[in-house]
Amino acid sequence: MMHCRVLCNTDPMPRALLSVYDKDGIVEFARGLSALGWELLASGGTAHVLIDAGLDVIDVASITGYPAILGHRVVTLHPSVHGAILADVDDAQHQADLAEHDIRPIQLVVVGLYPFTQHPSIDLIDVGGPALIRAAAKNHSHVGVVTHRTQFDDVLTELSAHNTLSDDSRRRLAHDAFARIAAYDAAIATWLSDDDPLPDRITLSLTKESPMRYGENPHQDAARYVVDGAPSWWSSVEQLNGKEMSYLNVLDAQAAADLVYRFDEPAAVIVKHANPCGVAVGTTISDAYTRALACDPTSAFGGIVALNAPVDGSTARLIAEVFTEVVIAPEFLDEARTVLEATPNLRLLRAAMPPADRRHLREIHGGFLVQTVDTLNLDTRTWRVVSTAQPTEVQLRDATLAWATCSALWSNAIVIAADNATVGIGAGQPSRVEAVELACRRAGTRAAHAVAASDGFFPFPDGPQRLIEAGVRLIVQPGGSLRDQESIDAANATGCAMVFTDTRQFRH
Repeated sequence: MMHCRVLCNTDPMPRALLSVYDKDGIVEFARGLSALGWELLASGGTAHVLIDAGLDVIDVASITGYPAILGHRVVTLHPSVHGAILADVDDAQHQADLAEHDIRPIQLVVVGLYPFTQHPSIDLIDVGGPALIRAAAKNHSHVGVVTHRTQFDDVLTELSAHNTLSDDSRRRLAHDAFARIAAYDAAIATWLSDDDPLPDRITLSLTKESPMRYGENPHQDAARYVVDGAPSWWSSVEQLNGKEMSYLNVLDAQAAADLVYRFDEPAAVIVKHANPCGVAVGTTISDAYTRALACDPTSAFGGIVALNAPVDGSTARLIAEVFTEVVIAPEFLDEARTVLEATPNLRLLRAAMPPADRRHLREIHGGFLVQTVDTLNLDTRTWRVVSTAQPTEVQLRDATLAWATCSALWSNAIVIAADNATVGIGAGQPSRVEAVELACRRAGTRAAHAVAASDGFFPFPDGPQRLIEAGVRLIVQPGGSLRDQESIDAANATGCAMVFTDTRQFRH
């Protein structure tokens, strides 16, 4: 690695400008610079802190000739400061300008921004800080820029060893500086967007929060990122046990949590490959898990379990009998932790209800598709009974569970439910009638007197007819096909009830 000439060039002593909101670590860093022969400039509160610590500091006000004004909104915005940072000391004209205006170059800029992302407000929109950072980063051929205390140790170490920062180091610091400013501006733009889910411009800035063991396949690298300035549910999820989460673990766990927290009563959801393979509501969380597992115990092997109530010892023992990758719940009681942590690789995630998102983004080549978040209508009073037969209250209860499960499945999707639990699921099929066949085959005799839900309308009556042959007595579907009447006629011919929700629940 090649190092440039000493940062101070012809000056007898290099200069560093320090201006930080968060003072954590700044005294130690400044003391290290001072010990290496650096002259310290600082503004306002930072200057006071360093002076109180016994350091020799030049207040920026003595250079600009102006005190901080407008409630500290204007402190460093002055040619004597920005000229000292932006000067290309290899340019003769720049050198002449510096001499004419008695400006000495600054070789290191240390800025900590106002914490807008933590506490959004007009007063915490930093102006002077980003201006200093941009100036230093632009002139990174001659100036180092430090934007976070995590960089303090590395910068001091390199300066101690070489009395300068290398070209590579200054370029790397500049890259981080511009990325940090971009994230800061993105957070402000988002805050000012008036909650429009589809504005003309969406500014995204992402920060890596956690590496993944691998991506969708072991040969793919992966990491989990958070949107700067926005709360991340995953940042609050606490892993209590098990191996590091993989890319698919995260996707499956979120799919399971999104569905299980839709229910108010004790509920269990088992997900495999992003599709629920068992969903149930029970009198207890143990009861809910038992009946969710009964839907498709074969597919549950190696799956993800989500529960919306604290996991007790009896439920933990049931889960421990089946190979499971992840268990996610709002809490794990002591006995449950003892049981489940006996399996070292089993990931236990403690998590509250996920927040509602504003929009859904999906990456495509060179861009994104953006849509408002899907809403699920489980108010059966708004559904339309289109058959002669009227559904019972018990049937409608099971229908809401089936309809909610449909919304979480890849289309085409059919769900058969009975006794507040799924008994047959067909998902991700190119043909709706194939999804029907799959759900009926998995339900078997449990389809007798059950209800069925379809995420889209039936284009032909063959789907409803097959469900009725399997024993289904209520079919819930969006409606909207040109041949709806044929499906209604098939239901009426056998005394099966049919309900239209008037909303489609595709998920692709």
